[in-house]
Amino acid sequence: MSEIKVLAVDDSILFRELLSKGMKRFSDIKVVGVASDPFDAKDKILSLRPDVMTLDVEMPCMDGIKFLRNLMPQYPLPVVIISSLRESVFEAMDAGAVDFIPKPGNMSKDGDDFINEIAAKIRLAATAKPAFRRSAQVDIKLAAMGLRATPDPLDIVTIGASTGGTEAIYSILTKYGANMPGFVIVQHMPEGFTKLFAARLDSATSLEVKEAEDGDDIRPGRALVAPGGMQTRVRRTAHGYAVSVAEGAKVNGHSPSVDVLFESVAEAAGSHAIGVILTGMGTDGALGLKMISDAGGYTIGQDERSSVVYGMPMAAFLTGGVKTQLPLYRIADEIIRKLES
Repeated sequence: MSEIKVLAVDDSILFRELLSKGMKRFSDIKVVGVASDPFDAKDKILSLRPDVMTLDVEMPCMDGIKFLRNLMPQYPLPVVIISSLRESVFEAMDAGAVDFIPKPGNMSKDGDDFINEIAAKIRLAATAKPAFRRSAQVDIKLAAMGLRATPDPLDIVTIGASTGGTEAIYSILTKYGANMPGFVIVQHMPEGFTKLFAARLDSATSLEVKEAEDGDDIRPGRALVAPGGMQTRVRRTAHGYAVSVAEGAKVNGHSPSVDVLFESVAEAAGSHAIGVILTGMGTDGALGLKMISDAGGYTIGQDERSSVVYGMPMAAFLTGGVKTQLPLYRIADEIIRKLES
């Protein structure tokens, strides 16, 4: 794709102008049109045939989430949410958006970084699979809702994901009862959003889900989400495991980093660990997953067809760290199968 055609949808004329002007810096991105509301956007989607749409959530006539739910069955399109409404981001992802960017509070101070991040997200979205096309693959109900026996407190399941991962993780954890081993999760996400993500999972699953804090125990029935902007590691304790959460340099461009978590899990848990790598761009997690595998743990990678972006799972597969590669809808069942074997 030589030039990515973008439709920018936002009710703020200032923001539409900022985005249109900002994208002129990049030779591979062209804003082919702007729209002030979903009705205007729908007409322009049909006439302009954009490759990617950026979309605000709070708009007149119809909010962005309702627009997405109406649009995706008719016209699956990669959508990047750009919004200051943090609480609505996960609804938008559930409705079919592939990624999101929070609007900065101080545009004059953070404007350049913001424009660069939008460009990066647009490039990524242009390679992603629209969510509606994947729905038939992930909405299969599993018969297994948890382990039949009390889980071994030394068993641990760790998951790493990036673009498309919020819904992939949601689809796995919502299949489980509370009698599962402890989970530790890295989802590439900005500071503040990981707490909202954990709260969403907590309300939707039978597990206790929370944003990880330094010293939190990893125990059966609990899932800990690594906080944005921090590095999270697992360590052994006298009775099982706990997490260490601390500031640290980005690894593979990320904080939290999947590799940082997986490497610590390999060292702390070894053959008691199950490592899962899901959809996402880049290579973060590939080396760490191989370390879990080499330490005797069981490793699972999401397959290409069900991934929004087959970057991280592919890198892990090519590195030799994936023992089993599966479509998303089979991963929850495979974790249970392995724990019961």
